[in-house]
Formats: sequence, structure tokens, C-alpha cells
Amino acid sequence: MVYLIEATTGQLYCGITTDLARRFLEHGTPKGAKFFKGKRQPKAIRFVEEHADRSSASIREAAIKKLSRAEKLVLIQTSHLDPAYGQNQ
Repeated sequence: MVYLIEATTGQLYCGITTDLARRFLEHGTPKGAKFFKGKRQPKAIRFVEEHADRSSASIREAAIKKLSRAEKLVLIQTSHLDPAYGQNQ
């Protein structure tokens, strides 16, 4: 799955994983992405998109990373984040 996490700074991070809950927690530890080192910490999951395999998820991740911030915000606003993730604020 492809996901967008909002950092405490308001910035958006895009990544892929097979276990979103585990990965969200990892981003707050040394096992997280370089993006979350220093003052940035993961705040909330803002977007999730399921994919059949890692290859299609990687292609979609690359496409999302090329979007502007405004385009990513539109993507978030038009998505229907599953309440099971507990982060759709």
C-alpha cells in the first residue's frame, strides 16, 4: 500500500509498506525514514491506497512524490481514508 503521513511540521511524507500500523510507529524511531530525523515526527496518516503488489505500489509512490503539495492535498481531500486507521482528522 501507498501512504501519506503528515509530519508535526505540516510536511507530507509518501511511502509504501505492507503493514501501515507498524511502519507508522517505526517512523518515530531510528528505523524510520531519514525524513523523520530531527524535528520532524509523524503526526497522522492522511492517505492510504491499496495495491495488488509491491511493483504497482512503487510506481504509484513515484507518481505521488512528483505531485506538488497542493496536488497532494487534493488527493487527500478526495480520498476516503478508512476509519480503521484512526487517523482521518
